Amino acid sequence: MKNETFVAVCLFGLESLLGGELDALGCRRTETIDGRIWFEAPMEFLPKINIGLRYAERVLLQVGSFPVSTFSDLFDGTYGLPWNEYIYEDDAFPVRGHSIKSALKSVPDCQSIIKKAVAKKLGQSYGMLTLPESGTKKQIDFFILKDVAYLMIDTTGEPLHKRGYRSEATEAPLRETLAAAMAKIARPREDVLFWDPMCGSGTIAVEAAMIATDRAPGLYRSFASESYDWLRLTEWTEAREAGRARIKKSDIRINASDISPEAVKTARRNIERAGVSGNVSCFVCDALKIRPEEGKGTIVCNPPYGERLATLKEAERLYKAMGAHFLTFGTWHIYVLTSDECFERCFGRRADKVRKLYNGMIKCGYYQYFRHSLSEKNNKK
Repeated sequence: MKNETFVAVCLFGLESLLGGELDALGCRRTETIDGRIWFEAPMEFLPKINIGLRYAERVLLQVGSFPVSTFSDLFDGTYGLPWNEYIYEDDAFPVRGHSIKSALKSVPDCQSIIKKAVAKKLGQSYGMLTLPESGTKKQIDFFILKDVAYLMIDTTGEPLHKRGYRSEATEAPLRETLAAAMAKIARPREDVLFWDPMCGSGTIAVEAAMIATDRAPGLYRSFASESYDWLRLTEWTEAREAGRARIKKSDIRINASDISPEAVKTARRNIERAGVSGNVSCFVCDALKIRPEEGKGTIVCNPPYGERLATLKEAERLYKAMGAHFLTFGTWHIYVLTSDECFERCFGRRADKVRKLYNGMIKCGYYQYFRHSLSEKNNKK
């Protein structure tokens, strides 16, 4: 099978998790930068890649790349690529993209030039003066970095974080891809109770359950490239059947609780739609009043941090109360996502590990506490 070059786009901080997924799917990684991984795979892998990636935002097919320093370079380089192999005579081909640290800074001008170059190439290939663009939409994406242009076609459509189960959300919902990363780092497993005590719309709990049961995130949604002629529909059917066959039974216990009854109602509906209600218990409870159950446990949460919800002072009062309560939970592990750089001081303990993640464009720390209780701390004094 001939390999194509693809680009998987992700939130900053998720590159290592995404790279592991690509390896497991049989792809060959060739380059990684912040938020992007280039890899090679046969076109036939595209269905299972889109259906199976948990941490990517979208998958792009790279048509080509070339150095650019002028708009003439951009036109000529674009025109020289084999667009007729992927875009057919009646296909629509809108253009979007961005430029970083490059001489060509005007995104609208780049869009216009790329559009004209592709139209000229296709018009000559099909012997047409005017292209109707009335058929299948094939979105062209460009990415210009340090004076190198990468021209691609989107294979995903709606971003991959839109799994399909969250048709309703609470205020400032956490993106599913980030929630999945938070859950994965916290290692959901059957012998440890997994608890999000500020669950909102239930995303962290749902993603943890999907990981534990090996449920592919894209099983029940559609993708732009399903309508492309590059692949047979049977290949998508086979990829979905293989994904459903991999779903396994798990005895993992997950709690999703929130102080808001309305949030809990929303979370319950999302949990049901995701098909993981057998593993997730969802109920109303104040996070500062939860009590540890016997055995091992892990708390994972995304509390307000003064940018998306609440004020900074309100958030820091909450962190102080969280620390006073959660740090008494014996050997439980605690994972908290926040953008507040003063979190550890407010929480009352330095984290054992802090991982940099991004919630949209907000730079956050993922603060991780391992098996430290107040009594253990006092014994060390």
